[in-house]
Amino acid sequence: MTEPPAPPATPPGLGDLFRGMLMVALSAFGGGLSAWSQRIIVEQRHWMSNEEFLTGLTVARLFPGPNQINMAVYVGTFFRGLPGAVAALAGMLLVPFTLLMLVGLLYFQFHALPAIDRVLAGVVAAAAGMALSMGFKILDQYWKDPVALLLAAVTFVLMAFFHVRLVPLVLVAGPLAMVWYWPRPSHSQGPEREPR
Repeated sequence: MTEPPAPPATPPGLGDLFRGMLMVALSAFGGGLSAWSQRIIVEQRHWMSNEEFLTGLTVARLFPGPNQINMAVYVGTFFRGLPGAVAALAGMLLVPFTLLMLVGLLYFQFHALPAIDRVLAGVVAAAAGMALSMGFKILDQYWKDPVALLLAAVTFVLMAFFHVRLVPLVLVAGPLAMVWYWPRPSHSQGPEREPR
C-alpha cells in the first residue's frame, strides 16, 4: 500500500481553490465528478489525504443538494473558511454553468442529428468508467474494514432488492455508522484511539 500524500506545505489560496474546482468541473463534463475530484484534489494537487477527501465526500453526500457543489464548499471551507467556500463554489459553477447553457442551446438546435446521440452515449460510458474507477479507489481504503464492507453490502441489498428508500436508510444507517466509528478513549494508547 502506498503512503498517503503529505499535506500541502501551505494551504491553497483562493485562486488555487477557484482553479482547482474549475478543473474538476471541466474535467468531469458528462459525469464522474467524484472520481475527478479525488484525482485532482488528492492525487494531483495533494491538498488532502484520501481519508480527508472521503470524509468530505461523505459529508457532501449527507447534505441536500448536488454532491460536488457541497464538496466544493467543504474543500473551500477546509482551507480558507467562508472566502474559500465562495472561491471554490465559483470555480465549480461560473464557467461550467455558462458552458452548459451554450451546449444546451446547441443541443436543442441540433439534437435530431444521429452523431449527437453517439457522442452523448460515449460521454455516458466514460462517466460510468470514472465512477467505477472511484469505487475501486475507495475500496482500497476500506478493504480491511469488515464493518464498512458489511454496511455497504447491507445498504446495497436493502436498496437494490428490497427497494428501501434512501432517506430512511440514511437516517438509520448513518447514526449506526457514526456510533461505530466515533473515536473512543483507549486505556492503553492515551486519550483517543484511531478510527477502525
